[in-house]
Amino acid sequence: MKEELIDLSKAVTEAEAEHIIEETLEKYDKYVNPGFARLMRFLGTTVEVKTEGPYMYDIKGHKYLDFLSGHGVYNLGYCHPKVVKAVEDQLKMIAQTSVRTVMNKPMADLCERLAKITPGDLTYSFIGNSGTEAVEGALKLARIASGKPQIIAADNGFHGKSLGALSATGRPLYRDPFKPLLPEFDHVRFGDIDALKAVIGETTAAVILEPIQGEGGVIVPPKGYLSDVRQLCDDTGALLILDEVQTGMGRTGTMFACEQEDVTPDIMTLAKALGGGVMPIGAFIATPKAFAPFAEHPLLHTSTFGGNPLACAAANATIDIIIEEDLPRQAAEKGEYFLEKLKRMQDDFPGVITDVRGKGLLIGVEFADEGLAGSMIFELENEGVLVLYMLNNPKVIRIEPPLIITYEQIDFMIGVLYDAVDKYKTLMG
Repeated sequence: MKEELIDLSKAVTEAEAEHIIEETLEKYDKYVNPGFARLMRFLGTTVEVKTEGPYMYDIKGHKYLDFLSGHGVYNLGYCHPKVVKAVEDQLKMIAQTSVRTVMNKPMADLCERLAKITPGDLTYSFIGNSGTEAVEGALKLARIASGKPQIIAADNGFHGKSLGALSATGRPLYRDPFKPLLPEFDHVRFGDIDALKAVIGETTAAVILEPIQGEGGVIVPPKGYLSDVRQLCDDTGALLILDEVQTGMGRTGTMFACEQEDVTPDIMTLAKALGGGVMPIGAFIATPKAFAPFAEHPLLHTSTFGGNPLACAAANATIDIIIEEDLPRQAAEKGEYFLEKLKRMQDDFPGVITDVRGKGLLIGVEFADEGLAGSMIFELENEGVLVLYMLNNPKVIRIEPPLIITYEQIDFMIGVLYDAVDKYKTLMG
């Protein structure tokens, strides 16, 4: 007989909470991943039971203010009621369609919305399930559209961990165990147009970049860099793929980060916040010229669950909310306020905080070393604030709250971080 599941929505005693945490850890150890279970034990983890707005609640009843946003998923906060309702309404009609001989209206509506909100002549979208899946499709499209093999990416860039996306990702820690990866991938220094000029040529299918490197440590390129890359691609006949999986949907102060340099890529990838924090979804959108091979042969690239009505309903609602609530403007204004406060903190703690940088509400705070950054993460969590380091640069704490975050909540986080850094400096003398 199957064991009865515990209803985690009900209040539990401290002893019951500890039992649930231990039981969950044991299941992680036996059935999920023992290495991850060891890490969770080391971190002194808990079990999340509820999320709402910018808050996460754990099994012990603790409330955490989320300045991580699931690596940029929760631009609208958790469980935005309009997104939840859109999904619930769709669920009552049809949840999943795989009959390709009939049309899917939510997906058609979403593709239309994407064509209208993206810059330039980006027109045709393929809807998948994740960011790495969007990157895989974009890379395939670039090679078939150009008829060329070479893909140029950036050192320390992050595009996902499936085989094709990993070939573009620029951190050896993730790449080396799986070599040989896909051939004809080259990496250059991000923000250095001369480095790109040295390797781009007649065999280049595409250049793939993040407009701002996220997992690389919130690296903002020099002004004019993206425009120069666009011109270089035009001069050599290479396609430009911009990975806006993390920077898109208002995060950096405009709907898409590339708009800040008035640059339109040939292909753009999206995911994370596109599903409103309720449904997983990814997409790539291309110009008619770049998309032509997939238009001619529409079954060359398909996905069983891609474009399912539930995910598309969530994405449609998400786009509407971002526009209605003017979240890109909010991100720009709150981000400017946040950065100013953090830079003042950097001035107060030279040698501890080595840099503060970002755009909108994608902010990185760089510490003197990885251990110090890790200590700050623990200190903040103990005070009810969730942050994490960047995957490709562990010295950098990501500050990536929901775009609905309030100024009062920003001030609270600033105060907690200031006290944590001050405590460290006092201990170190």
